[in-house]
Amino acid sequence: MINYHKILEMHLQGISQRTISSSTGHSRDKIREVVNQAKAKGLEELTEKMTSSWLEEYLFPEKSASQRGYYNPDWDYIHKELLKKNVTLKLLHKEYEQEAKIQNKMPYAYRTFCEKYGHYGKKYKLTMPIHRKPGEILEVDWAGSTLSVKNSENGKDIKVYIFVATWPFSQYSYVEGFYDMKTDNWLTAHIHALEFFQGVPETVVSDNLRTGVTKTDYSEPLLNEGYRQLSDYYRFTIVPARVRAPKDKSSVEGNVGFISRQVIAALRNETFFSLKELNQAISEKTQVLNQEAFQKRPGSRSTVFQEEELPFLGSLRHPRFTQSQWRISKVQLDYHIQVERMFYSVPYEYVNDEVEVRITDHLLEVYFNEHRIASHKRLRGDIGQYSSNIDHMPDNHRRYLTHTPKENLLWAKDIGPNTYAYVDYILSNNVEKKALKLLATLRNTASKYSLEELEVGCHTLMSVAKEPTNSLLKSILSRAKKRKKTLDNHSKKSIIEEQTDSKYGFVRGAAYFGGKK
Repeated sequence: MINYHKILEMHLQGISQRTISSSTGHSRDKIREVVNQAKAKGLEELTEKMTSSWLEEYLFPEKSASQRGYYNPDWDYIHKELLKKNVTLKLLHKEYEQEAKIQNKMPYAYRTFCEKYGHYGKKYKLTMPIHRKPGEILEVDWAGSTLSVKNSENGKDIKVYIFVATWPFSQYSYVEGFYDMKTDNWLTAHIHALEFFQGVPETVVSDNLRTGVTKTDYSEPLLNEGYRQLSDYYRFTIVPARVRAPKDKSSVEGNVGFISRQVIAALRNETFFSLKELNQAISEKTQVLNQEAFQKRPGSRSTVFQEEELPFLGSLRHPRFTQSQWRISKVQLDYHIQVERMFYSVPYEYVNDEVEVRITDHLLEVYFNEHRIASHKRLRGDIGQYSSNIDHMPDNHRRYLTHTPKENLLWAKDIGPNTYAYVDYILSNNVEKKALKLLATLRNTASKYSLEELEVGCHTLMSVAKEPTNSLLKSILSRAKKRKKTLDNHSKKSIIEEQTDSKYGFVRGAAYFGGKK
């Protein structure tokens, strides 16, 4: 048997491979193979339990298994498959048994299979036991430490709060600074983090702060409405951590301390004059940390995230989520609601009702029983401005609002040139207040006649009258209507006479009723 322990002991003492070969009696090729395999496994020291048999199984597991007639599993494949959702060692062992039978080899028992995988995970990857699935959970929090930005006007420091998002599986992190910890910045931080990660987790574990959780409850916490909308839009579940239970988000708690030491503390003596400048420095420091090699496992936070976690993330929706605030408002008697001392109309049918108002940077939407009933462009500038939609008004208010010289001319123009000429005559020969009263009377009269009748009446009026009036027009329209009615009656009478038998007075004839021809 090859004396693996002696070979590696001499190698670790710095003895040349030629001397080791002479001392152990093994070929230089075999010495080189053992030494290279030990280097590949990261073996840097020997312990008492590392006998030659143990080392043979550790360095060449496939050789040990095949010598005993066992089928050696592909532990790299087993490890990657176990990372997938709903995949267990029990399932993988069944698949391994089937593969062993195909190869006419003896499979390991399930217990041995688990022990060997545990040995593999501990010695090769240092990732056992596995508590988190890749892409499953993202933990978020505000760091306890802060940084500052110098106010260029008065030289005072403006406090900056640090947001941290960490994947428990890969420890890959995103860090960004904000001037406050209010809801808008809390949601913005989540959006920026998801865009940085280029994917969405199944679950976000957040702290129980007011920006994310309105009411703390272990079983059914009440989420902030904006936070709930964010999770619905990007399709992830929010699980707030329990109060005074830091283990619920241990990765981000540990990473907050790590970030505080490696990023916040590293920037403590630097001066920044804008939040953008500070965040650029934070981003550069975080990038270095994410790419720094692990001490006890292969790769870095970045490589583990890119290779093992990113493929399991949900797709990122586009366009970006639009943040909004929700408020309750009561519709006043003037069918307007007041939001931030600005006034917005809603349909008058909702007067005295309470409505929900969704506010974004550029839009305001009004909802009643989850149905949108109005939307307005958000007003900016001087307080007390009104945004009124004419369709929201009662008919009498709408008519009053549209009763202007310009609107009356447009109304007349749509009817015809004679009506337009008469309306223009009224506006030209009367002061505006009196003209509008005359036009109101005209439009009331016009409502009783067809547009064609009104146009013909105005033509007659403008042709015969030196000083046209509403009374004269009304008389013309009335006589025209009576004349038309008379003509219609004569026309009907003529038709009846033509259809009636001149002798018997019946269209069907006397024969139809039993009379003689």
